[in-house]
Amino acid sequence: MALQKGFTVNYKNMTLREMQDYFLSNSLPKFRAEQVAAWVYQKNVEDPMMMSNIDINLRKKMKKDFEFQSLRVEELSYSEDGTVKGILKTKDNNLLESVLIPESDRLTLCVSSQIGCSLKCSFCATGKMGFTRNLDTSEIIDQFCIMKRYTHHEASITNVVFMGMGEPLLNLEAVIRAVELFLSPKAFNIPAKRITVSTAGVVPKILQLCKSVPVNLAVSLHAAKDDLRNKLVPLNRKFPIAKLFETLKEIPNLSKRHPVFFEYTLLSGINDSKHDARNLVALLKGVPSKLNIIPVNQHSGSNFKTPEANVIDTFMGILASGGLVTTLRKSRGSDIGAACGQLALRRVF
Repeated sequence: MALQKGFTVNYKNMTLREMQDYFLSNSLPKFRAEQVAAWVYQKNVEDPMMMSNIDINLRKKMKKDFEFQSLRVEELSYSEDGTVKGILKTKDNNLLESVLIPESDRLTLCVSSQIGCSLKCSFCATGKMGFTRNLDTSEIIDQFCIMKRYTHHEASITNVVFMGMGEPLLNLEAVIRAVELFLSPKAFNIPAKRITVSTAGVVPKILQLCKSVPVNLAVSLHAAKDDLRNKLVPLNRKFPIAKLFETLKEIPNLSKRHPVFFEYTLLSGINDSKHDARNLVALLKGVPSKLNIIPVNQHSGSNFKTPEANVIDTFMGILASGGLVTTLRKSRGSDIGAACGQLALRRVF
């Protein structure tokens, strides 16, 4: 990204390499890029005039050349279970959501990659919003910086999941650039095993993601047969299950230590039968994987219901008997519209 004379860009849209080039082009040592990154990404300082180990003239120049914020807080909502949802506003007055999820051993930030979503998965509130636009890298990164600053958790954010609004692989360039900053020891320094990118199955982009950045891949599956998945995840009509799994098996280093994560939203009377469970076992047999079962989080305008506890238990039992590594995900933040599938800019007053 070349910095044009007289043109202000957002600092968070630039990689560390691009920042090094910026300093070199101004006859300055490239280590300045690491100093600035430490201020912005590790200390959450976004005013160059406060960067005390930077020459004052350089601080003034950066203040003129760069913007450091792309989002601002519109609303923060706090769940009884400790989950925090931020509704954030962009420079062009669009809104997006980001969710902070505290657990005993981690603090996970769920980031959005788009405003709205074009995929229209039948049980997802975001899909009903339609699609507005992609987020740029700075708008993805700013979700971390803002949620870190405006929440009151003492622990640092340990995990980042691209499971918020939008389909990350339909905004792949910005997502990869953001992931590179999350991974960089000079920026956020988050281990690769703690970053997960989710997709509904944008097959042509999967290998590009996996070959570009060493992150976890999660696939929103929700059905083991095409006829049902076509209804739940319309993208399946373009990229059916056989094609999806053919591509998944080409992922470099795919193994039990580096599995694919699958998300399966459990819908009462739709995909929660014994037959559905057995189909899922057959589909995932031989594929290094971890399966997350998510009882649907109900929301306004949706007719999908959460299965009864005994139905969930039976379903999980069949998966366990079939040898699948499976976790039953607990709903978090549903009282503030922050749970999986609920992100649709619901206001809480």
